[in-house]
Amino acid sequence: MPTAVISDTHGNAEALRTVLDDIERRGADRIICLGDIIGYGPEPVQCVDLIRERCDWSLMGNHDFAVLYEPTNFNPGAEQAAYWTRAQFDAEPDEGKRRERYDFLGTLRVRVVEETVGGKSILAVHGSPRRPINEYIFPDDAITSPDKLQSIFKKIENLCIVGHTHVPGIFTDEPDFYPPGELGDFTYKFTEDEKAVINVGSVGQPRDHDRRASYVLLHDDRVEFVRIEYDIEKVASMIHKIPELHDWLGDRLFEGR
Repeated sequence: MPTAVISDTHGNAEALRTVLDDIERRGADRIICLGDIIGYGPEPVQCVDLIRERCDWSLMGNHDFAVLYEPTNFNPGAEQAAYWTRAQFDAEPDEGKRRERYDFLGTLRVRVVEETVGGKSILAVHGSPRRPINEYIFPDDAITSPDKLQSIFKKIENLCIVGHTHVPGIFTDEPDFYPPGELGDFTYKFTEDEKAVINVGSVGQPRDHDRRASYVLLHDDRVEFVRIEYDIEKVASMIHKIPELHDWLGDRLFEGR
């Protein structure tokens, strides 16, 4: 049975619930999360509770770190959203629940290494193997920054799964980048000696101009990219009603950017 890998929910519980239902329908035997559970979206508390309940484990993303500590180097909209998100956790009247949620965020790991049944090593980080929380691996790095990718691949034994950019696809050590649409059946089959970095995309805020929620199903011999429609109008309406969240955070969801 495959493992479902999700990332970058960003407080969008409507998208997360839809994805979790789809994962259950497809029969994945477990779910893991690569971080950025919160930040930007209107239902951060609900997202944390769902991830705690449904995922085997989660990593810490830069927005999780920002809410727990400080939103350093964030743009004004992201910074304001981080402080608003923190206020939602602080507003929990039940001291036990409030402590449990902060304890969960505070114990998120920054990297996990697992081994597949097929014997391949899988490194899981939010950003990159070099800087697990903050470094972006962009699709055009395959063309503009081959030295960067070479350095990244040196830190990978076989496979690496990431999020952070909100753009799904496969990086190979050629180097090259393949968006899901260029893969047959949206599936990438692993080869014996090749290394690969798999960006699973974003559940709650896709940025590849496809507004559907994104996640992957990780099999022993391949990775399958999945896109799912959800009620964007509902989420955008919720964001528009919260003064501390910029309207653009809702508007961008319709355009997948």
